[in-house]
Amino acid sequence: MSLSSSLSNALSGMHVSQNSLEVLSRNVSNSGTPGYHRQSLSVIDTVAGASSYARSGTVERAFNKSLQVYYTNAVSDTAYSGTRAASLDRLQAFLGMPGKAGSLDTMFGNLQNAFQALSTSPDNYASRATVVTQAQAMATTLNSLTRDVQQLRQETENEMSATVDRLNLAVTSLKSVNDKLGDLSSDNATRATLMDQRDRLVSEIAELMDVRVDYRSDDTVALMTRSGVGILDGSAARFNFTPAGALSADKQFSADPAKNSVGRLTLSTASGSTIDLVQQRVLQSGRLGALVELRDETLVAAQGQLDEIAAGLAQAMSTVKTAGTAASSGTQNGYTLDLSGVRTGNDFVLSYKSGGVDKAVRVVNVGDPSKLPLDYVDATGARVVGMDFSAGSAAVAAGLQGVLGSGLTVSASGNSITVLDDGATNATDVNALTARTTATALQNGDAALNLFVDTNNADFTNSLDGKTQKLGFAGRIAVNASVLIDNTLLVKATPTSSLGDPSRVDYLLDQLQNATFASSQTGPASAGSFRLSGSVGDLIAQTMNYTGSLSELATSDANTQQVAMDSLDERMQSEYGVNVDEEMARLIELQNAYAANSRVIAAVQELMNRLMEL
Repeated sequence: MSLSSSLSNALSGMHVSQNSLEVLSRNVSNSGTPGYHRQSLSVIDTVAGASSYARSGTVERAFNKSLQVYYTNAVSDTAYSGTRAASLDRLQAFLGMPGKAGSLDTMFGNLQNAFQALSTSPDNYASRATVVTQAQAMATTLNSLTRDVQQLRQETENEMSATVDRLNLAVTSLKSVNDKLGDLSSDNATRATLMDQRDRLVSEIAELMDVRVDYRSDDTVALMTRSGVGILDGSAARFNFTPAGALSADKQFSADPAKNSVGRLTLSTASGSTIDLVQQRVLQSGRLGALVELRDETLVAAQGQLDEIAAGLAQAMSTVKTAGTAASSGTQNGYTLDLSGVRTGNDFVLSYKSGGVDKAVRVVNVGDPSKLPLDYVDATGARVVGMDFSAGSAAVAAGLQGVLGSGLTVSASGNSITVLDDGATNATDVNALTARTTATALQNGDAALNLFVDTNNADFTNSLDGKTQKLGFAGRIAVNASVLIDNTLLVKATPTSSLGDPSRVDYLLDQLQNATFASSQTGPASAGSFRLSGSVGDLIAQTMNYTGSLSELATSDANTQQVAMDSLDERMQSEYGVNVDEEMARLIELQNAYAANSRVIAAVQELMNRLMEL
């Protein structure tokens, strides 16, 4: 090998070593930088004539496409589960732990205990005052829980607005990085740095919403949601959020824009079209997906359960049951029922047997035509049908006949309806026909009492008209102002009743413990809402158990996702991270190579000097 070839080889080796040292220096200096991917310099062996030499290739960046896609999905799912778990944990804390001071079930237990004490001494002022105090405490607890739930919904809406701002900033930044990566004239080191920034931005976007990433051959990326809506592909889409102001129980999401009363989340695509991300259920994961689910489904269902409890509490105290009177026609037997006292929201219940099977139909007085037709099966299995009683008893009878079919005979007379069995065949039997109305006065002789009332001391009849009276009732329930002024009303069903007569108190206590209720559903069906049934105590226990189970499940899911995420982070660190010990070992190798090339150059220099001297 000639001296010039040796010198050329040594110089090329030193140049490669110098470039490798620059890459190594970047690795070491960024060893603690989040999102930095380890770099390495490829070395190319080149043959020229009878000699060979090394030259620097491209700067290569550690990257595993399959691992990166899996990591992106995991980031979205971890953010989704963590956001849900945090909110549900707070919701459970609001309700309190069963049996603990201040919890919903404890407050209800205190109310029952106060009634039991009053039952033994109805003439005792202190006992009556205690009942009023505990009733107020129960109403206040429900009011407070409603505020807590709506505050959580408000926080989710506010966070949605902040998340949209972060999303737009991240997507815009990613587009800028894409534009720079599209310039293929940039050097390898710069491109590696840009790709690190690209992957950090993709992870930030994935934390906020679910995304699918398409890595292009020019190192740029395209983004779309898991449901296939484009976010970034050359041009960037823009997220928009229009807040609705202060949220309350009656402000809920609706697919109908005219009825929607919560903040609207849309996406403006590069082509100019607008997509409602909530209405079209585009979001499936990520922080934003969890916030939408919490605001529109989970917390709405929680409010619905509180409203069911409040409604049950009010109705248990104020419901007057009036049994139908026996009636017959030839061989047919049944009952006649007066409907004149059935107000909107009140109902009557028909219990009958058909083909040996016990059945029940609950007919509700619905004055709002927009709520009709109403026909569903409640949590107890009873069929619930809505009818407009203002059309008269004949219309109610005709409607009921259509529901029952030909097995039973329904007729009307005046304000009453009569239901009769099929007569001699005994294929059907009428077991009972009972009206359930709301007490209209405090001392008209009824044992029932409007202890709990709505805004402005209005009776709670569970009216379905308008937005329905039950909606948000837990936030409005209060103790009757007349009872606050005169607690003898807890005992005296008439002005002349004796203070020592426990009849009204016993009735109220029995209703509180044994009156049963059943919900259609407590929230949007898509939320997997839990339907409540049973006594008021049962409704409370079911609500607390359901919320506790939901919170526990969400926490377990969040922990599982976090464990998987931690494991994935370790793998990412193993594949992409910088091992300083390995870099130091590589540094020694480069130093030795540099020193060897230096000796070759020194030897060539010495030979050249000798030749010049000769």
